[in-house]
Amino acid sequence: MLLSPKAKKVWFTRSVYFMLFLVGIFILFPVAWMASTALKTEQEALAIPPTLLPKVATVFGFEYMWQMKPFLKYFMNSLLTAGPTALISTLFGGLAAYSVSRFRFAYRKPFMTIVLCTQMIPGVLLVGPYFKVLNQFGLFDTHFGLTLGYTAVALPFCTWMLKGYFDSVPRELDEAALVDGCTKIGALFVVILPLSVPGMVATGIFAFLLAWGDLLWALCLTSSETVTTVTLGIANSVGEYRVVWPALMAAALIACVPSVVFYSFLQKYIVGGMTKGGVKG
Repeated sequence: MLLSPKAKKVWFTRSVYFMLFLVGIFILFPVAWMASTALKTEQEALAIPPTLLPKVATVFGFEYMWQMKPFLKYFMNSLLTAGPTALISTLFGGLAAYSVSRFRFAYRKPFMTIVLCTQMIPGVLLVGPYFKVLNQFGLFDTHFGLTLGYTAVALPFCTWMLKGYFDSVPRELDEAALVDGCTKIGALFVVILPLSVPGMVATGIFAFLLAWGDLLWALCLTSSETVTTVTLGIANSVGEYRVVWPALMAAALIACVPSVVFYSFLQKYIVGGMTKGGVKG
């Protein structure tokens, strides 16, 4: 039986929503399982067959987590590296993006091509050289050294994203600011940046989450608990002979809080910034 165009549209819409529903389950189920395991006892977490919901909810995992490792210090270490990474990457990425977007100079396009190509280099290939450089300058196992490593990874993408966003701002606004007496840099801070808040926020959050969720660089560029990040602390909590799954899941659940908070309160800026920054370029 042939369907009318209206019926086809209805079925297509329902199919899309159904697929999105399945994708949502696929994404959220691990988080739900993590939360469920965090509220179980150690015996129930290891039970076969596993239970989806805890029979008796308990905070054993959260209590054991704080007793097992200094996770509060790990969270602070992550904030002390992820926060500066976001600020530095957004600031210098914005300056580089503005110069490429508004100025015409030799090798401008090859420069942006090189910036984009750096994103294709696996991070594991960069860890060794950065380890050697930081060690020579006495920055190994320091917050500043780890921040530099994260910034080196995030800066190219931040530059590319902000360049695309700045391209979407009409040049006539720059010209009007110059007529009113602004310099090129003044036009950036007075005109461009206020109009680019969504892009700046989206870029900063990307850089923050990249540093917050990293394990490889923290594992290779630190050696003491004074600089251990939350992801490395969770990884180190896996014992050789025993894994306390409720405590491990509780730590992982709390580590997700910054991501959830950022996306909940800044969703409008993230979507708008990623869309405009990704279309132009």
